[in-house]
Amino acid sequence: MKPLIIGIGGGSGSGKSTVARKIAEALTPASVAFMDMDAYYKHHTELTLDERRHLNWDHPEAFDFDLLASQLDALAQGEAVDKPVYDFVSHLRDERTVRIPPADVVVIDGILLFVDPRVRDRCDVKIFVDADADVRLIRRIRRDMAKRGRPLEEILEQYLTTVQPMHLQFVEPSKRYADIIVPRGGHNKVAIDLIIATILRRLQRSTP
Repeated sequence: MKPLIIGIGGGSGSGKSTVARKIAEALTPASVAFMDMDAYYKHHTELTLDERRHLNWDHPEAFDFDLLASQLDALAQGEAVDKPVYDFVSHLRDERTVRIPPADVVVIDGILLFVDPRVRDRCDVKIFVDADADVRLIRRIRRDMAKRGRPLEEILEQYLTTVQPMHLQFVEPSKRYADIIVPRGGHNKVAIDLIIATILRRLQRSTP
């Protein structure tokens, strides 16, 4: 049986991971494979660390869509894939990878997930998680300081120069491709319950 591929898009700090986790928890006993678009940033070994720091990481050209699409195809065919691991301190891929086994459901999230048709068209269900800009910024500051070792000034500069403009140019317009839009981020229980019910019905229809 071909797995159901669920794409979860939305701005940085919108609550995509929370929605993905809640969906996965509700789909037991079905097996769920997690994919994160952040793992598919291009591997710019030809640049210095300072040069990599100043790249626009919120532009579609920053991502290796070909690799992501090919790995989604492999999972759709019931094959395991070796997902890259991205180091957000060095801005490079790690030498190690993470083995993702085939599953009944594949959940993938990313800020630009619906921008490129190579990935968008492979998603059976497309969900856009929406949240106010100030909420997304606060969450991004907390995450980047705690998990990515970045100082506040660097986070704010990146937000003003690339994150916010790219959100307006690419992320927000990609909302039109979504099947379902979840307002107020990952804490909208009514919306998430409706999504889970829809997915469960689709899984039941596809079960022989």
